[in-house]
Amino acid sequence: MAMRPLWSLLLWEALLPITVTGAQVLSKVGGSVLLVAARPPGFQVREAIWRSLWPSEELLATFFRGSLETLYHSRFLGRAQLHSNLSLELGPLESGDSGNFSVLMVDTRGKTWTQTLQLKVYDAVPRPVVQVFIAVGGDAQPPKTCQVFLSCWAPNISEITYSWRRETTMDFGMEPHSLFTDGQVLSVSLGPGDRGVAYSCIVSNPVSWDLATVTPWDSCHHEAAPGKASYKDVLLVAVPVSLLLMLVTLFSAWHWGPCSGKKKKDVRADRVGPETENPLVQDLP
Repeated sequence: MAMRPLWSLLLWEALLPITVTGAQVLSKVGGSVLLVAARPPGFQVREAIWRSLWPSEELLATFFRGSLETLYHSRFLGRAQLHSNLSLELGPLESGDSGNFSVLMVDTRGKTWTQTLQLKVYDAVPRPVVQVFIAVGGDAQPPKTCQVFLSCWAPNISEITYSWRRETTMDFGMEPHSLFTDGQVLSVSLGPGDRGVAYSCIVSNPVSWDLATVTPWDSCHHEAAPGKASYKDVLLVAVPVSLLLMLVTLFSAWHWGPCSGKKKKDVRADRVGPETENPLVQDLP
């Protein structure tokens, strides 16, 4: 009995002039979203139908003769709820739930009203990872400064934006030339007065955000922690020791080479001596 009104609603949508409105609704994976069925003032709904238009066309929910129905075989089966005001709630949402939806309503006088909504489902932004890289010092670098590159990265996420914030300082703005790769890399020059200054990388999308904070001065080579040497300190020790071991090896090879040759000659001389003496002993009567 309910199939005939549904077919009539679809036929009215195809043949009669209707009013179409569009809106975008944003939500995140794991959450829920309410698709509001807006209608003009004085529009008394007699029948309504909710459909998914894209990526696949599916029947989601209907309202007929005061009865709400959502048990249709679609990808939202068990995740759709039609409220008394004919708004459709979907959840928990999955990453593949983005798409276009429409609600077709017919009033008691036979007039129709169609509303189209676009649902965009985003992944929740995870906490980013910030790495600190120290530039190699040179003559052009002012003394007692540390040139730092901060690299920020959010794993397994797309459609996000990166921004940086300097903590413990009011009204701080990053210069455009200090940002690289769409804001993922920040270059800053630190001095002794920046020992306790922290920088936060903020990653965000339209529905969520997260941040990670580091204190880059702690990673500067001239501020190595007790018991931990910087890479320059390691080279200053390792290179001289390696050269010393190499010189010792070469000197040993040069010194013991002639000695071993002399020993071999002495051994051969000792072996030849008895052989030359034996004939003399045999000639005696």
